[in-house]
Amino acid sequence: MGALRPIQRTLLRDTAYAAIRDAIVRGELPPGDPVRDADLAERLGLSRAPVREALARLGEEGLVETKPQSYTRVTRLEPRAVREAAVVVRAMHELAARAAVPLLTTEDIGAMREANARFESATRSGAVGEALRADDELHDVLVRACGNRAVAATIARYTPLIRRLEWRQFAEASALESAALHERLIDACAAQDADQAARVTAQIWRALEELADEPAGEPEEADETDESGMV
Repeated sequence: MGALRPIQRTLLRDTAYAAIRDAIVRGELPPGDPVRDADLAERLGLSRAPVREALARLGEEGLVETKPQSYTRVTRLEPRAVREAAVVVRAMHELAARAAVPLLTTEDIGAMREANARFESATRSGAVGEALRADDELHDVLVRACGNRAVAATIARYTPLIRRLEWRQFAEASALESAALHERLIDACAAQDADQAARVTAQIWRALEELADEPAGEPEEADETDESGMV
């Protein structure tokens, strides 16, 4: 039996979702920006169907909003939403760290150290995207090792809301502090001290809750009556 068509469609939907999500996180699609499925489909080289599905998912995750017969647009950066997401993500990473530490291999520890080295290097050179990717890769070692799919899914669901604000307010000084905390986390993991790893993890992610209280310099929202963003 040949490959089933729905599998390919799901892959296209996921591809569209990841591309649009990342564009929103990076600010390439800024807050208040109207989005049309036809335009996005053309830019991504996809049909409109997977793009529509991707936008529906992004709406559920709070990255786009739709007013029927009026507009679909990128949501504004809301400090409360970021704080709430950061609290949930922190709790999930604490749980992942506590469960993962006894299961980590020498290779896992090495991967974390290598990711942190890239994080620090990218931070010093001002490469925000590379720094955030390295940060994700470091923490993903623990998420994968813990083996809890619910934890992984929850982190994937809420992290883009936080990264979106981090991308706009990335500061070298605070990022270098994070690199130092990463080292403490890795040392705790290497020593198989799950309690210490969870405490340091909480400290790392709690800083992102505080980031939501800093002014983001958000541009004014577009007029809701403007239909230029209709899907």
